[in-house]
Amino acid sequence: MFDWIQNIADWLVYDLLNLNKGQHLAEALNFFIYDSTKILILLFVVIFFMGIVNSYFPIDKVKNYLSRNKLYGLEYLMASLFGVVTPFCSCSSVPLFIGFVRGGIPLGVTFSFLITSPLVNEVAIGLFIGLFGIKTTIIYIISGILLGTISGVILQKLKLESYLTPWAKEVLENAQKDQDAFIAENQTLKQRLPIIWDEVINILKGIVPYVIVGIAIGGLMHGYIPEGFFEKHMDKDNLFAVPIATILAIPMYSNASGILPVVQVLVSKGIPLGTAISFMMGVVGLSLPEALLLKKVMTIKLIAIFFSVVTLCIIISGYVFNMLL
Repeated sequence: MFDWIQNIADWLVYDLLNLNKGQHLAEALNFFIYDSTKILILLFVVIFFMGIVNSYFPIDKVKNYLSRNKLYGLEYLMASLFGVVTPFCSCSSVPLFIGFVRGGIPLGVTFSFLITSPLVNEVAIGLFIGLFGIKTTIIYIISGILLGTISGVILQKLKLESYLTPWAKEVLENAQKDQDAFIAENQTLKQRLPIIWDEVINILKGIVPYVIVGIAIGGLMHGYIPEGFFEKHMDKDNLFAVPIATILAIPMYSNASGILPVVQVLVSKGIPLGTAISFMMGVVGLSLPEALLLKKVMTIKLIAIFFSVVTLCIIISGYVFNMLL
């Protein structure tokens, strides 16, 4: 979908700037150009689309329906499954997360999507089958979906809405006000578009600086942190290898398909598959650039709670993987 952006990034870095592939600076700059462009486009498209959707769908009714009706966790499972079919990395998932928050979707349900989306997607599944076989892939898919579903349920039970930032609360309040005006005046889509457009611009102004800084940090990590640096901490005889692998993964940043070759190398060196997968899940689901992007929507306390719950679930799944495989 975004190959054309990668081609532009390659041309700018390797042809126009005449940097060599493999250089730390070249890889960091290429990553920054590609990811920042992709995420800014996603931000614009998703927020604009969600603005149109929110102008027609009653936010309060959707929110109340999901909050009051006993769906027995189905809403969390559906959000996780939606995350599976969206081929985004953790930072790319943030625009949809913001759209869900703006649409009044319960926070736990949006977390289920945010957790599963970077972990499991069709590209990663295809690579997983080729590298580790059908059985391991099925366990990986199920564990990723369960991780998002269970984490979402836990986070919803904690009732964390008060820990959204004032900016996020204002965005949600404006969405409700705009919708009330649209309904009261029975406006056509053409009449609604200028208001939706203004709201899109206001949201972008608020979050773009976080995107740029977050992706810049991700680019530096991508270009300068050596992959082999972490291997010595994941020895198969180390009882605490799974939590160590998960925590050490946080400073890195990649998508699932990008980190899978690293997982294969780790496994080939004797590191247990569950430990290697915990490392992969930490890389794609708990990145520092993602935390920086989320800082515009969540308070530091909420980000800490979110990361803690997901980290715990990843560690548990890593130990389960090691027992099953």
